[in-house]
Amino acid sequence: MAIEFNRILTLLRKERGITQKQAAQDLGISQAQLSHYEKGIRECSLAFVVQVADYYGVSCDYLLGRSAERSGQTIRVEDLPETGSATSGSVYRGSVLPTMYKKLIENSLDILYDKLQESGDKQLVTAISRYLMLAVYKVFRQMHDASPRNVTGMFRVGAARWQASADAAMRLTEADLAATLKGEDGNRDSVDPATLALTTERLTHDYPRHATSLLNLVKNAEESMRGMQWPD
Repeated sequence: MAIEFNRILTLLRKERGITQKQAAQDLGISQAQLSHYEKGIRECSLAFVVQVADYYGVSCDYLLGRSAERSGQTIRVEDLPETGSATSGSVYRGSVLPTMYKKLIENSLDILYDKLQESGDKQLVTAISRYLMLAVYKVFRQMHDASPRNVTGMFRVGAARWQASADAAMRLTEADLAATLKGEDGNRDSVDPATLALTTERLTHDYPRHATSLLNLVKNAEESMRGMQWPD
């Protein structure tokens, strides 16, 4: 939790656009002390956690990394906006877990594509969409190949080549995406930074119903990357 506090403490200050000196003055401590807190050199008191939460208008749970929501809200499936469903109902048989993850991903994609539409950049839309389609393809292909009853005739790329080919295509698409964002193709400018304004405060303001999904998706993804177990 200490690592999360350090990171979020720094994030909130930078999102507000204030210097470390200004934040320290407002909080009634020295800049050196705040620097130590942000770097994790020193641990702060519980009273200071509460003070910081009030200062930035967030919950203590958010500051400590216990919640992806600035308000500290605990995510529930019924709180997430409904999405379309490939089946007759929105809740899958036997467990609400698939429903929750489906909502997290679809609501996050709504935000992503809204930002893409705002950018008006066809190359950016193409690169991101191609990457996402490849990711879905890989998961579907793995599920398909897991059952001997499924025939391979629906695919044009053979069993010996598809995984390496998909990985290579995803890496190339990642490179295209990075080049597009930085304007490295020589014929265009980089994407307007204003379009990519994605602070937690901005997301919560612009997407009050969907930001919860995206912020929890980010939290779950990073827990997975750090070798943590996904929540039950």
